[in-house]
Amino acid sequence: MTRKGLAFAFDRDIAWEAAGEGIRRKVLTYNSGVMMVRVAFEAGAIGTAHSHPHVQCSLVEQGVFDVTIDGRTERLRQGDSFLVPPNAVHGAVAIEAGVLLDVFTPMRDDFVAAGA
Repeated sequence: MTRKGLAFAFDRDIAWEAAGEGIRRKVLTYNSGVMMVRVAFEAGAIGTAHSHPHVQCSLVEQGVFDVTIDGRTERLRQGDSFLVPPNAVHGAVAIEAGVLLDVFTPMRDDFVAAGA
């Protein structure tokens, strides 16, 4: 079931999906302009360096992460956040198991099934 354009999304109703070794995600709610995604990392999991045309704002909900954006690395803990400009190379390493809450604008078409 799609959550596109819904005012509410309930975590208990959304299944986790694999997003890499030791990483899983839940696409929460979105429309064409914005998307919110919860991403859980096992300790030591690596969010491989990549880039995309979207602006990304992320909040560390739990855990400790080394986050690299355009070659600069900072250690972030619960409550810390970061901003990734469009096309900036970025990645994260989970120092401890943790969860990131990512917001993308515009939404990530590649995170949803065709037509969702």
